[in-house]
Amino acid sequence: MKIKDSQLFISQRQKKEMNRKGQVSIFIIVAVIIVAVIVLFFVVRDRIGEGVPAEFVPVYDFYSSCIEESAKVGANLAGMQGGRIFVTEYEPGSDYAPFSSHLDFLGSKVGYWYYLSGNGLIVENPPSINDVELEMEEFIKSSLDDCTFDEFYARGFYVYEDEAEVDVQIEDERILVKVISDLVVEREGNNARKTLHEVSVSSKLGKLYNIARDVYNSEKEDLFLEEYSIDVLRTYAPVDGVEVSCSPEIWKTEEVVNGLKEGLSENLASVKFRGNYYDLDNETDHYFVVDSRVSEPVRVVYFDDWPSKIEITGDNVDESLMVAEPVGNQEGLGVLGFCYVPYHYVYDVAFPVMIQVGDGLEMFQFPVVVIIDNNVAREADLSNLDYTEDEFDICEFDVAQADIYTYDNQLNPVEARVQYKCLDQTCTLGETSIENGNAILRANLPQCVNGKFIARADGYSDGELTYSSNLDSFADIILDREYDVVVNARVSGRELRDGESAIIYFVSEDGTSTAVLPENNVVNLKEGSYDISVYVYGDTGLVIPASSKTECIDVSKGGVLGLFGATKEECFEIDLPETKLENALTGGGRITTYLLENELESGSVDLEVMELPRPDSLEQLQINYQLFETGDVGVVFG
Repeated sequence: MKIKDSQLFISQRQKKEMNRKGQVSIFIIVAVIIVAVIVLFFVVRDRIGEGVPAEFVPVYDFYSSCIEESAKVGANLAGMQGGRIFVTEYEPGSDYAPFSSHLDFLGSKVGYWYYLSGNGLIVENPPSINDVELEMEEFIKSSLDDCTFDEFYARGFYVYEDEAEVDVQIEDERILVKVISDLVVEREGNNARKTLHEVSVSSKLGKLYNIARDVYNSEKEDLFLEEYSIDVLRTYAPVDGVEVSCSPEIWKTEEVVNGLKEGLSENLASVKFRGNYYDLDNETDHYFVVDSRVSEPVRVVYFDDWPSKIEITGDNVDESLMVAEPVGNQEGLGVLGFCYVPYHYVYDVAFPVMIQVGDGLEMFQFPVVVIIDNNVAREADLSNLDYTEDEFDICEFDVAQADIYTYDNQLNPVEARVQYKCLDQTCTLGETSIENGNAILRANLPQCVNGKFIARADGYSDGELTYSSNLDSFADIILDREYDVVVNARVSGRELRDGESAIIYFVSEDGTSTAVLPENNVVNLKEGSYDISVYVYGDTGLVIPASSKTECIDVSKGGVLGLFGATKEECFEIDLPETKLENALTGGGRITTYLLENELESGSVDLEVMELPRPDSLEQLQINYQLFETGDVGVVFG
């Protein structure tokens, strides 16, 4: 009996324990359901929309169309403006580097990815794909403010929207846009809410951008644009060479510059990348193919009216003419037996090109500046980094102040553009303006020892002044007035005959001005001392017959003795072909004189020189050069 009572007691305890566990299980299940409901609410809250009542669907479709249209416009802007939707701060160019921070392309300002700043610094500014996405997000967000629901208001809808948060992801063939904004629509007591708005826009922006970066990196590493441009330079402009002649070789500087620009425009337009978007008709076409494969068309565009820098240096080079003097007709050089004209010119060239990627329906373009320095390509950038740090810009540290005055040589005020050169950088300061009878500019500039002010004004030669900005606080810069003067040459009292030409040099401490008569008879002169040389060339029937001569040189013997510097003489026969000299020196002379400003104001000058015998032999030609050195020049203004 006791055993039964004990069993009954245990059974009752077990039941109570089971009831207690059952109650706990129910609580757990209820808690899990509540948590699940909460989680489900937050998960699906942003995706409510598929169950939006039909009457509200057009409102949400309209909002999605606003997002899609904004994304398309933003993608187009980014493609046309080098990956930038918002134009960055504009930095002007300078006389040294006429490139601003943006290229004006058909009215749109496109930021350079690589350029030479006004201070002469190399600047790289290609955007990353993340930069493009961020600007797209900002653009879409601001564009949605213009997405108005007036049409729906007129139909009795009420629309409430929160400030939008935008996320953009650019892929090769599409742009994914996610907009988070509570958009609540009500009408006649019914309402709907949608928070997450996702749009997929068909676009090759990502693909075109990636190709553009590949092309840019190829240019940085291989300098293919510079290499093509150097070939154009040597084809379209005189660089170095030798011509058989006893009269100078003459090129008009402006024609050389224009011819070079035309050559660049025509040839760079033929540059292609390996791909299937063109046909090659001949071997010449293969020359223009860059050995890098692309999956979309790539074009290079250069217009000859874009801001470009073309500087030519060499003997007897000025803004008007490039003149190469003959060798072999001077006194003491008769042993040569012939005349020749050697020439060597050095070009510093910088110009912008626009690189376009795409088939025309969609396009990505970006500009870079091509730089040729002393006839060779700029140094390649072989860094694997996507970005390089800009060079130190001394002009940014403009802690010194100066009052700058500009005058002519009569101390009359002259408004001028002013720059300050410190070390190898040039800072553009601004322009002087008339104030209380003076042309003055108050400017900030970097501290520098023995820097240089450069002042420029139309109609005046450049004014320069050495200036230490860490010591001084004002500067007076003098600019000399320049005059266009028409030059006429007379030979023993007569005008130049048909077939005759004259080359006239005005050499001063500041440089050389050259006139070539009869075509180019105007020179730009200022008051000062000049060495004036007048060379008159006329037709001649002088023929240098064919000849040969022996030249001997010492060469290494070779073998063991050659290792110790032993040499032997080897001789060569050199054949000189018959040469007919079309023109030769038939008059001229020299003079050193001081030209006054009131003489230059007359606007014309006659130069009188003596006539020399028409040369019929190389010996007579050399005699003419001896006579030329003793000849005088009459200078008459009026």
